[in-house]
Formats: sequence, C-alpha cells, structure tokens
Amino acid sequence: MSLSALAPHRPAAAEDGRKGQIRQANEAAILHAAEQVFARAGFEGATMAEIAEQAGLPKANLHYYFGGKKGLYEAVLATVLRDWLTPTDAITAEADPREALSRYVRAKMALSRERPAASQVFANELLHGAPVVGELLRSELHHLVAGKAAVIDGWIAAGRMAPVDSTHLFFSIWAMTQTYADFDVQVRAVLGRTELTPADHARAEAHVLAMVLRGCGLLPP
Repeated sequence: MSLSALAPHRPAAAEDGRKGQIRQANEAAILHAAEQVFARAGFEGATMAEIAEQAGLPKANLHYYFGGKKGLYEAVLATVLRDWLTPTDAITAEADPREALSRYVRAKMALSRERPAASQVFANELLHGAPVVGELLRSELHHLVAGKAAVIDGWIAAGRMAPVDSTHLFFSIWAMTQTYADFDVQVRAVLGRTELTPADHARAEAHVLAMVLRGCGLLPP
C-alpha cells in the first residue's frame, strides 16, 4: 500500500473547469466533515449520513467521490499523513538546521492547532493497531524518517548541531506537537480553559521550539 493507493476515488473521466472546481470543493468539505465525525465517533460509530449532514451535502455525493465509509476513512488518513509529511521537505542537507527544524515544528504545531480532529483520527487509528495505515507506516514513513534522520546525522557530523538520536528526535517532535490536539482536554483542564486562546497556542509553540532547538544545541545558552 502507498499514499497514492489511499487517494480519494476519482471518476474515470477527466474533469476540468467549473465541474472540477465543484468536485474539489465538495471533496474538501467531505474530508473536513469526516475528520470531525471520525474523531468524535470513531470508524465504527461514524455514519455516512452524519458526515453528509456535517458537510452539507447529499449522502450520494460521499459515495460518488469516495465509494463508501471505508474509502472515506482511508482518504482522511492519507490526507492527514500527507499534510504531516510535507513539512519535512524543509529538512535537507543544504538547509540551515535551526531554520529547517523551526519550520517543521511550527508546521506541526499549526496542524494541531487548526485541525485537531485530524490528529485525533490518526491517533485513534494507531491505538487500534493501525489496521489501515500499518503497512504505510512500515514502508513509506519508515523510509522517509530514515532519509531525514540521515540528513540530521550529516548536520551533526559537520558540527552544525549537537549530537542527538536523529530518529527519536522525530518521535519527540511528534509527541510534543500532537499532544495539543490529542490531549486537548487535559491541556485545557490544567490551564483552566474552556478553549485555548491564541496566546496559549503561541506560548505552547514557543515552548516546544525552545525544547527542540536547545536540545539540538541550536540556541545560545
């Protein structure tokens, strides 16, 4: 299985112009609604009718674009994983380590802040043993992290940052950034909030950035 194998269903005929724009808008609305419903109800508890109602579209549209609930669930997971992996493009051998890691952390924090349901759906999938994305984690994600870890090892060897376990650095970043989505209830309870404010999010991002950059020797003492 690959990310392309989890792509949303497309009609056989090519679509362009206004029809294509309508399709893209409908798919985006459906995926956004599905994130919310799957995060709240899980795969088993979610219904296509509820997702359609949340998206403001006829249920037939969901079946047309995604085939069924399983296809829609797979598309949601694929979209989340793609959006999480895209920011790693900044981690290249030629990049400045401080800038590249800062961009990655900020992008992950933004996803947790703006799309917490996406993170919650993915976390729930993993807690259930990753039945849909397990193969993808063992193949494409494994190879991507190995490649980016090699870049970080190169930065370390060149004296551009402090020695760290480059693979576990990714685990730490994922844990620190996604906790603000996956454990939002706990964070709000401890901070005494009903909702996190922009100032709360800014404070969290500054803290996570400082932890990562200091741990990598990329901030002055």
